[in-house]
Amino acid sequence: MNNYMKVDFAAKSENESFARVTVASFIAQLDPTVDELTEIKTVVSEAVTNAIIHGYEENEEGIVTLECFIREGEVELSIIDHGRGIENVDEATQPMFTSKPELERSGMGFTIMENFMDNITVDSQMGFGTTVTMKKKFNQNEAASHR
Repeated sequence: MNNYMKVDFAAKSENESFARVTVASFIAQLDPTVDELTEIKTVVSEAVTNAIIHGYEENEEGIVTLECFIREGEVELSIIDHGRGIENVDEATQPMFTSKPELERSGMGFTIMENFMDNITVDSQMGFGTTVTMKKKFNQNEAASHR
């Protein structure tokens, strides 16, 4: 089964739950386990929150794009912002690193994403934005039995 969806929304913190529910609804066709659903919702929350908080200055208008592909039981998510970009991706993806300590950010977003997904890539260009792409194989035994 192959499928695709894309949605753009305002870079506002109140839209983080919208993104999480949208992805959860879309991947329901894979019949994910409760744990898989929880993990995917968590990584969407982390990536979207990062895009909103770190991609754009406070009160700056911005757009976050959420893309989701399903290919042969694998989910590929991309969270895209067109904001500031990340100056040093290697540093930003280290546990406990945050560029916004005044907001009491834990700096664990990328670590959580890496732990819950099979693969994560971060592409960023200063002044042009950031794309976080994550992949995860879902209930491989179940997916094979539904073909």
